[in-house]
Amino acid sequence: MINVIDAHHSVLNLFLAEIRNKEIQGDRMRFRRNLERVGEILAYEISKTFSYTPRTVQTPINPAVVMLPEQDVVIATVLRAGLPFHQGFLNYFDHAGNAFVSARRVSDRTTHQIEIRFDSVYTPDLTGKQLLLVDPMIATGASLVIAYRELLKQGNRPVHTHIASVIASIQGVDYVEKELAGEPFTLWTAALDKNLTEKYYIDPGLGDAGDLAFGAKK
Repeated sequence: MINVIDAHHSVLNLFLAEIRNKEIQGDRMRFRRNLERVGEILAYEISKTFSYTPRTVQTPINPAVVMLPEQDVVIATVLRAGLPFHQGFLNYFDHAGNAFVSARRVSDRTTHQIEIRFDSVYTPDLTGKQLLLVDPMIATGASLVIAYRELLKQGNRPVHTHIASVIASIQGVDYVEKELAGEPFTLWTAALDKNLTEKYYIDPGLGDAGDLAFGAKK
């Protein structure tokens, strides 16, 4: 199941428009902040799927009963492009654990084939947790699937995984659904685009999220 958030118009559309707009993308601070804002909106939407139990808090006047989420959350992202997006989720799930996967995407300029090389995985125990695996772009879906499997190699397993992106391609979504069939997961994206370029960028997409957020790399 995939949830496409911009199908229901809201202020999210403004943030997405600025993220895509090449005239505004030159402002790295604003680009990072918009990724963060989209993360906050997706965190809010995902929180609606959690289970809640009543708790009593003492106000200055009288006790009040509030409904609070039962789930423990771990937010995971692939370095480096995912950092501002990750922060948006952390702004809302501020008691969450945090996991990071260090990876490099190596492209063959002749065949355009992409190899994903993973360097390190840093994660708390995921057992029984709600894992939020957040990545700004799901293009082919390959790096996200590998990141998920690398996290599971640490010897623990979440009760459910929410995979969230700013923009996903239909091809990437299809790949994730096929590769993770049978796993307990839900897909979320702010926007869903139809195509990939021959270099595996989402079309129309937004370009290279990591470079736009932090500057071009060698």
